[in-house]
Amino acid sequence: MPDWLVAIVLGLVEGLTEFIPVSSTGHLLLAKTAMGLTDPAWDTFIVLIQLGAILAVVALYFQRLWAVLVGLPSDPAARRFALSILIAFLPAVVLGFALHDFIKAVLFESPALICWSLLIGGFVLLALDRWPPTPRHGDAMKYPLLTSLGIGFFQCLSMVPGVSRSGATIVGALLLRGDKRSAAEFSFFLAIPTMVGAFAYDLYKSRDSIDASHAGLIAIGFVTAFISGMLIIRVMLDFVAKRGFALFAWWRIAVGVVGLGLLYAPR
Repeated sequence: MPDWLVAIVLGLVEGLTEFIPVSSTGHLLLAKTAMGLTDPAWDTFIVLIQLGAILAVVALYFQRLWAVLVGLPSDPAARRFALSILIAFLPAVVLGFALHDFIKAVLFESPALICWSLLIGGFVLLALDRWPPTPRHGDAMKYPLLTSLGIGFFQCLSMVPGVSRSGATIVGALLLRGDKRSAAEFSFFLAIPTMVGAFAYDLYKSRDSIDASHAGLIAIGFVTAFISGMLIIRVMLDFVAKRGFALFAWWRIAVGVVGLGLLYAPR
């Protein structure tokens, strides 16, 4: 497969899976393994194209986010929302910084762990979709601060590849009595600081392996991730409000089962 096509495939995987509860990291690592990409340059490529997905959220929510930013000096609601996201973000900062090297060196090198995480997470999501707690919160911008903190701790589970950042935050929000639409939307908002932080730290750690000769491939993956990310965000909110998360749960289960079958099949 030519490199430009690999860049498009990985960009699509990043954009289409980053904001739905199926684990973009797990899918990217499995895709990389399936395509036999052993060059460390592809690891750096995956880090850099995440920014495309981040910008998709910023672009789609620009007016609301700009209103919050402008309103910080005078609007208590804007300050409260910003504090809510900050509080939800903090647990991942502490644990992510402390465990970064272990996660990258050990957990990211285990396709079996990714498949089991996808499988187990799929059953958890399926159970919550069918028997959700009675929701009390319907506006992602007005979640109580303790609810936001709880969601932040759930997000830390996504440091295990295959768990899914969006999946962990959505499960946390549902368990803490958010409705399905607001749970997904809060996950989008929390993605911005979380992914920017992870991107900046990974970029710093990978700085020595960045090669300007790969700029064209990075641009292809970046644009692909941005466009596909915008598409999935537009579709997802209405979809989960009407149909829930069962489709994503079954997808996780299917990928996990197929992956485990391929890993443990006799050779």
